[in-house]
Amino acid sequence: MSVEYYRKSLIDIRARLAKEREAKKRDNERYAGYIKAASSTSSKAIYRKTKIDKAAEHDKAIANYQRQIESAKESLARARKK
Repeated sequence: MSVEYYRKSLIDIRARLAKEREAKKRDNERYAGYIKAASSTSSKAIYRKTKIDKAAEHDKAIANYQRQIESAKESLARARKK
């Protein structure tokens, strides 16, 4: 693969990472609002659990994008050496 391919790949992955971080913020704010507006303790507990689960999903995706960035950086360095 070419150097330009890896540069473009890095840009794309960084953009997806930024979108994922924004999605995490939006979800956290939304579920915080649900928790605050909930009338019963059981519904609050469900929203809290859902909020934690969604945050964990976003954290996994963010970690995956960070691994992809590191891999693309290494591939770019190898491509430059050729």
